[in-house]
Amino acid sequence: MNRSNVCELCASDENVNILEVSPSDTSEEQSIYLCSNCSSQIENGELDENHFNCLNDSMWSEVPAVAVMSYRLLSQLGRQDLVDMMYMEEDVKAWADAGLEMEEKLVYKDANGVILQAGDTVVITKDLDVKGTGFTAKRGTAVRNIGLVHGDAEHIEGRVNGVKIHILTKFLKKS
Repeated sequence: MNRSNVCELCASDENVNILEVSPSDTSEEQSIYLCSNCSSQIENGELDENHFNCLNDSMWSEVPAVAVMSYRLLSQLGRQDLVDMMYMEEDVKAWADAGLEMEEKLVYKDANGVILQAGDTVVITKDLDVKGTGFTAKRGTAVRNIGLVHGDAEHIEGRVNGVKIHILTKFLKKS
């Protein structure tokens, strides 16, 4: 398969460009071909979980750069279940982790200053109206397996009443 014909994550053939997977030596082996949709979501950090269901397939790619990008995106989406299923050679895993460490400089803290990590369980400390859903997230509600919002240490994401929402960390406490 010619790598430059389709997006190596979602298989779209629209506006495919190359992206270096940092840290990179600028070689094609350390780059990935992405469509404009995947590329823009990765660059602005606002990942559409439905769009990135394609990672279920790309995470098994034999191209190391594709596996590394899939690993990082699954980590950002809080899909630890899929991350745990991945197998990578030691040097490729180190490359994948190096990129995550560069992004993890933000420290997420709950209302009491306790550090939060992806996958933690938190409790809502105040009734919160959830915009666009018509329900209120009640005080005392447990939010399990949280995700960290890329680039914003004041927000986490989690599911309440089956709906994925963003919650300000100042209204949460780690349980």
